[in-house]
Amino acid sequence: MKQFSKHTDDKDHSTIENLDDYLNMDIRTGTSSEANKISENPFLSRGLSDTPDPSESHCSSYNHSACKLSSFDWIAQLELSTLHLDFPIAEVRFKNSRKDFFLLPSEGVYKVGDVVAVEATSGFDIGIISMLGITVQKQLVHKKVKQEEVTKKIYRLARTSDLEKWITTVNQENVTMLSSRYMAWDCELKMKINDVEYQGDGSKAVFYYSAEERVDFRELIKILAEQFKIRIEMKQIGVRQEAGRLGGLGSCGRELCCSSWLSNFQSVSTSAARTQQLSLNPQKLAGQCGKLKCCLNFEQSTYVEELKAFPQPNIHLKTKKGKGFYNKIDIFKKIVWYSYANDNSTIFAIPLDKVNEIIEMNKKGKFPETLEEFAIVNQKKMDEGVSYSLDELKQIEDR
Repeated sequence: MKQFSKHTDDKDHSTIENLDDYLNMDIRTGTSSEANKISENPFLSRGLSDTPDPSESHCSSYNHSACKLSSFDWIAQLELSTLHLDFPIAEVRFKNSRKDFFLLPSEGVYKVGDVVAVEATSGFDIGIISMLGITVQKQLVHKKVKQEEVTKKIYRLARTSDLEKWITTVNQENVTMLSSRYMAWDCELKMKINDVEYQGDGSKAVFYYSAEERVDFRELIKILAEQFKIRIEMKQIGVRQEAGRLGGLGSCGRELCCSSWLSNFQSVSTSAARTQQLSLNPQKLAGQCGKLKCCLNFEQSTYVEELKAFPQPNIHLKTKKGKGFYNKIDIFKKIVWYSYANDNSTIFAIPLDKVNEIIEMNKKGKFPETLEEFAIVNQKKMDEGVSYSLDELKQIEDR
């Protein structure tokens, strides 16, 4: 590959013989060690760094750092391990970011990392205890869940037979998801099945899908039930929730907020980008989900507060040379850029305090000679680049 590129980089690929070689180049990149770990360990989505041992109901491989939307148990660092006896509710984790609260049995001692059989709508489910004690009480308050509203129970620690069945069903999830996608395509349904989660006892599977329009999947459910011999539940999720379940890295280089800590999705509009003086480029503003990045909302309130100190764009600076029209601002450096009405080829960077000084002078009927005497930088106005249509921007809005 390297030898081929060395000899072809400077060649003319327009000729037929060179073009054939060029098209036959293998441009695929090798898989990383992390990608191999994910593909080889289906339990990673449940927070386990390795496949559990069926003979042990406690998973020593349970790791908070491998969990999506994990909550840090800061009380556990205080070495007050007996506190969990004072609160009868535990948080149990399932696949990806799905978590729920369950009542602890009156007998037995439970620890974080224990695999337990819990109450389900029918049958039982298998999950991993992710939080105990007073931390759960704090989490209930944070989630706005009343203690009396928690009615589901933890039945017991998972038995060897439960764990063996659980391991088998988890290993089937990826194959089931891929097969169901082909079945949906055969039914000509405009939907994407992006995740499958089996119930711990193997009697039921939840199919998570995304679709832009309403989908009639009654025929698909019949086909799935006949194929896999289980009860089927279809659950629609939005593109943001899909990105959160699948995970990935953002343009900032960090793990996606929706898969690491963000649990509620607020609507994001292009007005946030305008407020922050960002280029309205859908390719730069959109996240992995194809919608506007959630982080646009994080600093919006700060920008709105800072903008109160800046003059309105419709206020002109009057000088003897001509009127100065607003162009743009730099919030962090507190600079406003103006250009003359009769010559917008050059823009002038004027400090905010000087701008307010000129405005006060204009109110008193006084006009400075030029904008140049207040400017710290004069430069030619740069082309703003490609302009995008309103329809293109609306496609990435999430309202």
